[in-house]
Amino acid sequence: MSDNTLSRRDLMKLGVLGSAALALPFERVARAKTASDRIAVSKFPKPFTVPFTVPSVAVPVKRTSTTDYYNLTMRSSQTEILPGLSTETWSYDGTFGGPTIRATKGRPAVIRQTNELPARHPQLGYEPWTSVHLHGSGSLPQYDGYASDISRPGQYKDYHYPNWQNARTLWYHDHGVHHTAENAYMGLAAMYTLHDEQEQLLPIPHGRYDVPLLIRDAMFDRNGQLLYDDGGHSGIYGDVMLVNGRPWPVMKVERRKYRFRILNCSISRNLRFALSTGDPFVFIGTDAGLMQQPRSATSYRHGIAERYEVVIDFAKYKIGQRVVLKNLGVPNSVDYDTTGSVMAFDVAAEPTDLSGNAIPDLLNPEAPAMDLTAAMAKRTRKFEFIRKDGAWTINGRTWADVVASDYEYVWADPNLGDVEVWEFVNKSGGWAHPVHVHLVDFRVLDRNGKPPSPWELGSKDVVYVGENETVRVVMKFGPHVGKYMIHCHNLVHEDHDMMAQFRVGPKVAYDHDHPVYADPAKALPAGDLGAGDVD
Repeated sequence: MSDNTLSRRDLMKLGVLGSAALALPFERVARAKTASDRIAVSKFPKPFTVPFTVPSVAVPVKRTSTTDYYNLTMRSSQTEILPGLSTETWSYDGTFGGPTIRATKGRPAVIRQTNELPARHPQLGYEPWTSVHLHGSGSLPQYDGYASDISRPGQYKDYHYPNWQNARTLWYHDHGVHHTAENAYMGLAAMYTLHDEQEQLLPIPHGRYDVPLLIRDAMFDRNGQLLYDDGGHSGIYGDVMLVNGRPWPVMKVERRKYRFRILNCSISRNLRFALSTGDPFVFIGTDAGLMQQPRSATSYRHGIAERYEVVIDFAKYKIGQRVVLKNLGVPNSVDYDTTGSVMAFDVAAEPTDLSGNAIPDLLNPEAPAMDLTAAMAKRTRKFEFIRKDGAWTINGRTWADVVASDYEYVWADPNLGDVEVWEFVNKSGGWAHPVHVHLVDFRVLDRNGKPPSPWELGSKDVVYVGENETVRVVMKFGPHVGKYMIHCHNLVHEDHDMMAQFRVGPKVAYDHDHPVYADPAKALPAGDLGAGDVD
């Protein structure tokens, strides 16, 4: 089945055969097929009754003529996710699903991240060290959120972000070695949007019509606490769909175009989205910013950690009509009766503002990664993603080999400015691997020798490598030298231990930008709760 068009079977799932404009209400049927078997399904809210919310926006504690400074604290909070139940979550500044950081190209940010998490995880008992990765940023190695560059409870680290790239949707999340999945599952994930003048001048939706959607799944025990079960290190598949931390929310929209920055921040669940009306999504952006021109598809596969900017035009619907964002599922994902729908849009009013209500034919004339070709490559490398002897490996080796080498062992060593083709090979028929390469943007060349899907025709930093697929990407290495990670973004696979590293530039005797040793976390002064001035 083609990914970019809805099959007859899909249309029957959506209930739209015979009328593509008809939005049918979603009816939840309580069945035994749920993950949260320790909590009654009756504790779940009826879908599309919880109001949609937008994450809060972080405010700098200081601004200079060149730089914005932030203080964020990772801490435990009590959050009402399921109505009437209090859930312990871990988040940045106590905001489950946020706060969003809004940055401007050419204006660096320094973010002090303080770890005030409990000494032990409440159920799993491990020490929650953390490492904050700004996913999509071309940062120096020591500020990239390298997995082994950890901050323990009672420590802080100042992360420096250059914000030199073009406008794009990034996100920041935990990357602490061997506990990334657990920490992110507890809530350590939020959005970071980078804007530039070119993007702001486009007549696309901006402001309140530019909406983040952080989508993930979760499961709960009878007390309403997050239930962690990774299926023998295979993956976590919950039965509650969350958008910006809310279960199956409903958003009231006007009859006009909206731009949605959709992030799949699930731990293991890949998704395939469609609208209940069968109407198309219009794609204007990928992981690494605006596409050169818009593309469209009626359904699309959205891997973990991928970001897609899509425009939905609600002008075609009548006031009172409901449009549901559906999840049609992907192979080898554990689906439940409750995971087929994600959220609803209720068309509630005529537009109050029609500025930014267009999609130009040319969105982005400057997308350097999309100018790369295989013919430019100095070398082709192959990376095989294989489960071997219970461990998730890349070319038969794991992050343990990196640690054993004192962080010297690398899978690849391109020079600064080199262009290479990397082949990601997944010979498994039982699982998919969304592969993330730190530092660089890349262009997807082909998938099993066939052209990439329409939504992949933009610069990316994550690519979905499905069952029995070989995906080729081309990238140019820079602007920094040093060591960076490549890994599967099914975070359970990453933790056990499908993570590797590459080095840009030659091996040097002393690396002043070493990812672990150059700028390690510091202990908080006695009595300091992390609210002090950022240096």
